[in-house]
Amino acid sequence: MNLAFAYTHSPIQFYFKQSPRDFVVEEVPLYSFSGEGAHLILKLRKKSLTTFEILKLLSSNLGIKENEIGYAGLKDKNALSIQYISLPRHLTDKIELLNLPNIKILEKTYHNNKIKLGHLKGNKFFIRLKKLDKLNAQKTAEVCKTMEQFGIPNYFGYQRFGKEGDNYQAGLEIIEKKRKVRNKKMQNFLISAYQSYLYNLWLSLRIDISHLIANTPLDSIPKTLKMYLDCDEIPQEFLDMNTCKRLKSQPHWFKILKGDYLCHYPFGKLFMLNETSDLMIESERFMRKETAITGALSGEKVKISQWGAGVLESKFLDCRIKSVGQRRYAWIFPENLNFRYKEEEAQGELEFYLPKGAYATNLLRELAHCEIMESFSEDLESCE
Repeated sequence: MNLAFAYTHSPIQFYFKQSPRDFVVEEVPLYSFSGEGAHLILKLRKKSLTTFEILKLLSSNLGIKENEIGYAGLKDKNALSIQYISLPRHLTDKIELLNLPNIKILEKTYHNNKIKLGHLKGNKFFIRLKKLDKLNAQKTAEVCKTMEQFGIPNYFGYQRFGKEGDNYQAGLEIIEKKRKVRNKKMQNFLISAYQSYLYNLWLSLRIDISHLIANTPLDSIPKTLKMYLDCDEIPQEFLDMNTCKRLKSQPHWFKILKGDYLCHYPFGKLFMLNETSDLMIESERFMRKETAITGALSGEKVKISQWGAGVLESKFLDCRIKSVGQRRYAWIFPENLNFRYKEEEAQGELEFYLPKGAYATNLLRELAHCEIMESFSEDLESCE
């Protein structure tokens, strides 16, 4: 899947292999735990284990069902991960005696509610880059500043699409009734991969269009966009010179359109930009990280963009998908993005925070300016 990059710098060469030493992720809970209640809260540090493997280990060693264990999100196997889980409080004594390899309990407390999927603000990351020379380190520092200021596209990462990158095709076959999957959980997962695939294509298109508007002379924008879209149905605002002028003058290079659904950032209510909305003001709010554009994941109850934004979005919706559907932040802003360079070791260290649902590999992809796939052991010098 060749997706558009947000930034146009030349590829940055470095080596990165996802491992517990070079990739650390720590959950940031959605709320503070009360210290009392029917649920035991554990802050765990794990390595070389998936979250599902943790659930199986705890279930078998504590004599409980996996669905009695609460967790907020899934964490990578090839990482040092710190995450929170909840257990029934009566297991407190058993936990004291528990000794499992590659798992360490860092903290214990209690809470009134079980932790549920999605109950987190986001994640803090630490990533070590190797074989990074001084010139590429300087470029890395510059790009990090740009990404923190203007944000990055919130693509679904390669992890969503399986080892061969083709899970979405299986999801499409299920929708087309060409494939049957008995396991309901697996069926839903494959369909969600297809939803994610459509969303990624839409976001890539919007990035391409934004680059064209930002970099094309004003009087050539209508013709350039018409040639790029190469279809009969083109948003009328792209053919109007005054509208193109206003789009070009938006302070953020990623252009928002009439009919887009924005959401208060980093959480809040959805709202649509209608005929009375001032796109310049909304772009300024976007630039200040107060709001962010959203993209649709196809489903029966998803809110659909209108006007020009709707014309572009409609090409990436599939009404045959019977799940609820939702809108997802299409743009995110990395926070506390720090880069340190150790010249003697030719290594760089990245630290940053991303909201929930965002992939750290997307930030690495933008930084390297090439695709980041599962085989992290390959040298990113091949990006040139």
